[in-house]
Amino acid sequence: MEERRRINEQIRIAQVMVIDESGNPLGVMAPEEGRRIAFERGMDLVEVAPNNRPPVCKIMDYGRFRYEQRKKHKKQHQAETKILKLRPKTDPHDLETKLRHARGFLEDGDRVRFIVRMRGREKAVTERWEAQLNVLLSKLADLGVVTQKPTLEGGGVCATVEPKKNAGKPVEYAEPEDDDGPDDPV
Repeated sequence: MEERRRINEQIRIAQVMVIDESGNPLGVMAPEEGRRIAFERGMDLVEVAPNNRPPVCKIMDYGRFRYEQRKKHKKQHQAETKILKLRPKTDPHDLETKLRHARGFLEDGDRVRFIVRMRGREKAVTERWEAQLNVLLSKLADLGVVTQKPTLEGGGVCATVEPKKNAGKPVEYAEPEDDDGPDDPV
């Protein structure tokens, strides 16, 4: 939480110690004189140490100072593992929906774990479900890196995808160079 500081006209004490924007002391003076100097420089006079005698005030851009303080205290995104469960009989439209969810998770910087749960005779053809999961993972290659290939675990096939470092940012591609060779008709 941000602490309240007195600025400009809110400073109502006889004498204050004024420090300029680079940290050099300008001396003890009346707050009106400090405000005048700050306004000439296009800045604010901000009380930084109210308990000192005389109180210490600094010339600074208060709006920028508050912005920097909020930026420091902003909570960083903690990467999570999002689990998407599938079945071998999952409809293609539902697979696309799961894929869209996975794309969103990867863009947000989260890890995605796919689990294909199998029952009964479905366990006899695990290679088919591994291949299906590989196809699904290949559609996420632009946003993520497969860190765990589809493998049989417990009662299903599992795979994990982690976001690329520049996920969500457009990638710039170089223009192909013309080799001045003969063009082959296709």
